[in-house]
Amino acid sequence: MFNKVLVANRGEIALRVIRACQELGVRTVAVYSDADARAPHVREADEAVHVGPPPSAQSYLLGDRLIEAARRTGAEAIHPGYGFLSEREWFARAVRDAGLVFVGPPAEAIEAMGSKTAARQLAIRAGTPVVPGTTEPLRDADEAAQIAASFGYPVLLKAAAGGGGKGMRVVRSPDEVAGALAAAQREAKNSFGDDAVYVEKYIEGPRHVEIQVLGDQHGNMLHLGERECSVQRRHQKMIEEAPSVAVTPELRARMGAAAVAAARAASYVNAGTCEFLLDRDGNFYFLEMNTRIQVEHPVTELVMGVDLVQWQLRVAAGERLPFAQEDLVPRGWAIECRITSEDPANGFLPSTGRIQYLHLPSGPGVRWDGGIETGSEVGLFYDPMLAKLIVHARTRELAIARMHRALLELTVEGVETSRDFHLRVMEHDDFRRGDISIQWLEQNLAEIVGAPASAEERRIAAIAAALVADRDRAGRRPAVTSAAPAPAASNGAPAASADAWRQAARVEGLRPR
Repeated sequence: MFNKVLVANRGEIALRVIRACQELGVRTVAVYSDADARAPHVREADEAVHVGPPPSAQSYLLGDRLIEAARRTGAEAIHPGYGFLSEREWFARAVRDAGLVFVGPPAEAIEAMGSKTAARQLAIRAGTPVVPGTTEPLRDADEAAQIAASFGYPVLLKAAAGGGGKGMRVVRSPDEVAGALAAAQREAKNSFGDDAVYVEKYIEGPRHVEIQVLGDQHGNMLHLGERECSVQRRHQKMIEEAPSVAVTPELRARMGAAAVAAARAASYVNAGTCEFLLDRDGNFYFLEMNTRIQVEHPVTELVMGVDLVQWQLRVAAGERLPFAQEDLVPRGWAIECRITSEDPANGFLPSTGRIQYLHLPSGPGVRWDGGIETGSEVGLFYDPMLAKLIVHARTRELAIARMHRALLELTVEGVETSRDFHLRVMEHDDFRRGDISIQWLEQNLAEIVGAPASAEERRIAAIAAALVADRDRAGRRPAVTSAAPAPAASNGAPAASADAWRQAARVEGLRPR
């Protein structure tokens, strides 16, 4: 095992890697920008190196500076986390060329799976089902229209080097092709520096189901079951769970085998994820491979009993996987909610400010992977995800109830968050039944987000907020703060749900008119 690892990331994933290292007896080096000088991950590491100003292009994305920091501190390996440089083959290669270990797949595997078109070609050669589509970038709108006509509308235009829904357009008729292609190419160029776009058949109402894989340097490649990631907004995942209500043991085995075959085709080592669309008839189609640890890895860890980040480190250090495929059976149910600094009531606009008060949920089966604390500054330089709230229970029904309870306990004052949005999803009948698809959230978003606060709700919220301020001045934290935080509406008034603020009123002995 390594003696020292540099963690080339920030926030909750940096803390997650640092904690895994601590349990393995490995010393850690954090990196930080000016904006993160007082961040928890900096304090928790054994050492910390300043890497530049707040913009990531001037700090966390400077591969040479990160490698130099590792050399200067005597780190033997670099863990990239997710995002930033985690899927940049040139960075993995540069780390290796510097005589260090990249905690992730080989540069060649990242390159092979980095382009969606190249990944599709690999998957096809491996016998993994793919959505009908092209394996080469489109030349122009005429070619796109011809291919779309052969598949039948609707079709999906996708950036070859893309991710996160960037450079993606649904086309439902021939007269939409030219405009959609130009828009997808423009967005792809701006987001990824590559305007290559390909086309595939658009599957109506599918689920997004992904398979976690893990391979070592000795030829062992296993899958750790599936994650359901269908609750998405604009192709961004918001809630994940494991296992999936739509996946039987037989289907899990087939999807897992397909994922392992695709990973082997890329000579993959370490942790990775194959993403699939699963249609209503149980047919699945390979989408892409994420060559890194995923944001949603905790749900797999909880149901499989495997610490994926520790095994990333162990595999990178040359250890052999000690378990067989038949040992990996999901137990119980896990759900993850991404807690972001966004205002769902106002189109999920980013929210900035200082975390004035943070109360974390606890109790059986509750896990908090966070990168914030009271006093943390939330700015616009980085992704709005503050933390992940994860629960584990014996059944899905119990897991939903546990998540609902944990969300009610969570209090974040100072910035708007997605907490109330997640509460409403947990309460929705469709979600409780597992009757969801990747279009489900967009179709029900207005209902879930809810209408703006009524005059009555604003009145109750204002009274509760005044009580909070009064008791804060007296040095006591009121019970109302843990019962119902008050996000601000577009008019500046608190805009929590009616139920939440009625609960706040009851705590304080108030009654709505």
